[in-house]
Amino acid sequence: MIPDTSGRSPTTAFSALPGRSSPSIRDHISDRWRSALLIVASVFCGSLGWSGNVLALPVVMIFPALWAMSPSRRVAALVSAAYFLAASRGLPQGVANFFSADLWPGFLLWFAASASFVAVHAVAWTTHPGIGRAVRYLVAAALTGLPPFGITGWAHPLTAAGVVFPGWGWWGLLATAAGLLVMVTRYWPAAAIGLGGFWLWSAATWTEPNLPERWRGVDLEYGQTLGRDGSLEYHRDLIATVRNAAGEGVRVVVLPESTLGFWTPTVARLWQEGLNELEVTVVAGATVIKGQGYDNVMVVVGSGAAGILYKERMPVPVSMWQPWLRWTGEGGGAQEHLFANPVVEVGTTRIAPLICYEQLILWPVLQSMLHSPGVIVATGNGWWTEGTSIVAIQKASVTAWAKLFQLPVVMAFNT
Repeated sequence: MIPDTSGRSPTTAFSALPGRSSPSIRDHISDRWRSALLIVASVFCGSLGWSGNVLALPVVMIFPALWAMSPSRRVAALVSAAYFLAASRGLPQGVANFFSADLWPGFLLWFAASASFVAVHAVAWTTHPGIGRAVRYLVAAALTGLPPFGITGWAHPLTAAGVVFPGWGWWGLLATAAGLLVMVTRYWPAAAIGLGGFWLWSAATWTEPNLPERWRGVDLEYGQTLGRDGSLEYHRDLIATVRNAAGEGVRVVVLPESTLGFWTPTVARLWQEGLNELEVTVVAGATVIKGQGYDNVMVVVGSGAAGILYKERMPVPVSMWQPWLRWTGEGGGAQEHLFANPVVEVGTTRIAPLICYEQLILWPVLQSMLHSPGVIVATGNGWWTEGTSIVAIQKASVTAWAKLFQLPVVMAFNT
């Protein structure tokens, strides 16, 4: 028998024979398939969860488990990108509609918007399971929910809390957060079963949020012309809509974002005269011009008074909020009021106002909930979202928050 002087073990030598794959190659192929499946699952998770169907929102709670299962930091980044891009898939078309351009600017903005979400989750990822990974995911969730990263923190999994734990309030939010943390550990099957059970029970007993008594949200279909037509006829038509609602016993009418156009003393006086002797209050969107830009606001109008009710905390980045214009001294763009006026009052009712973009991110609604409002008022001007599910996603998000805190909600959108 000739001794083996190669220094290799029989097993190693056997594995090196022609037609045999080494364990490292098999592991590499296995990791590639696993990575591909995780990325595909993330696309499914983001697409279905953020489809605009409120009862589908809990699907997004799968994302933390997919992120945790990633075999490498690079794959974790790809999984995060797949989820975020699938969730925000309407952005390219929306940008093209808004700027009357082709899809390329939309694609660039789409990928740019995902950068903070992907970067945070890529940095937070770790190979070490257990409490360390849970803490890292907690940090990632907090960073993507709060400014500055939270400014583009769309598609946050915590939004599903209202569907899984309707009526639980802050306890429901904590329970959802705890479930998401368990999803990144080896006990994720138990968390998935538990959260799935609550989800099924909620879906079986689901009811839409209540509308406040004698309040009404009026959806409009003015398209791109909303707020850009300052004619007397335009305002009189809107006033006639409000008067009809008042004749049916409605006492507060909510109109979409930007409905009144530029808010001036002349417009205020016109509306006050139009509502003269009516016991009705109008909450409507408008624009207030300032020296270095403008404010996107809600105004309140009645027969006796008119004024600014709420200044938007977070306008839409790029299309409205353009802070670089101030940095370069040019001025312009919508002003942000990050943590100002989280609640305002209409008569004796304390409301949580959410204008358009604020409905897609986490911190504005949570800040408002800290002040115990009685009603959520959500408005939007979604003419530019034609061909996308953006408005449906906004409504689903608002509905979920309203159900979590058991609050009535009034919505008014222009399409």
